[in-house]
Amino acid sequence: MSAPDVNVPEDAADAGRAPSRRRSGPLAAVGSAVREVVVVIAMALLLSFVVKTWLLQAFFIPSGSMEDTLLVGDRVIVSKLTPTPFAISRGDVVVFQDPGGWLTLPPPVERSGVSGAVHDALVFVGLLPAESEDHLIKRVIGLPGDRVSCCSDGGLLSVNGVPISEPYIKPGDVPSSLTFDITVPQGQVWVMGDHRSDSEDSRFHDPSGTGADGAVPVDAVTGRAVAVVWPFSRAGWLSNHSSTFAPVGEPADAPASEPAGAPAATP
Repeated sequence: MSAPDVNVPEDAADAGRAPSRRRSGPLAAVGSAVREVVVVIAMALLLSFVVKTWLLQAFFIPSGSMEDTLLVGDRVIVSKLTPTPFAISRGDVVVFQDPGGWLTLPPPVERSGVSGAVHDALVFVGLLPAESEDHLIKRVIGLPGDRVSCCSDGGLLSVNGVPISEPYIKPGDVPSSLTFDITVPQGQVWVMGDHRSDSEDSRFHDPSGTGADGAVPVDAVTGRAVAVVWPFSRAGWLSNHSSTFAPVGEPADAPASEPAGAPAATP
């Protein structure tokens, strides 16, 4: 004899399956949330990498060589659109890699575990500098071909024979304690700190006295510092004081087709 058919109500059958749905539902939601977080973090890191590599990068100021324009501990944003596609101009505040022998770097600090991972992440996004940072920040005074000298009869720095009054120099400083008369080589720039008495800039790395050694290659320039972003009390745009250099003409041997302020070489 066959067993009698048993009719199971649909709601009873649903009740039997409901616990399975209740168990998988929360797990699925957690998994979905984790995936979303991972995707967001990955996209943020990718965007940060793109911005830092090609557009903007944060740097901090470790010394007083640019006072009072920049103070120790300031954070600045640097545009990597200079020197290309936008040319360097006289008066620009630029960040550049050590051309060789300008810096004495401290030994790297070893970090591990969570603190090391957090530190590396902050360095990656540009909120902290690397301990082996080999960048400097100075103001561009001379472009390729410019003749830069100091000091004039009035005690001023001259560019292409034109004495200039420099409002960005730290109060109490003179334009230069060293006398020099150099011509900036092609493909390079002559840089000086705003705190002239506390800046080992192009003047102090030019033993030949011609500009050939102290000038910085344009292809070593990381970018132009455009703004102070930290501390908030000092936040603001950085000027290149274009009016200061407006009276300066082109060097005598500059090519006629080369626009004013354009470097002779770009990376």
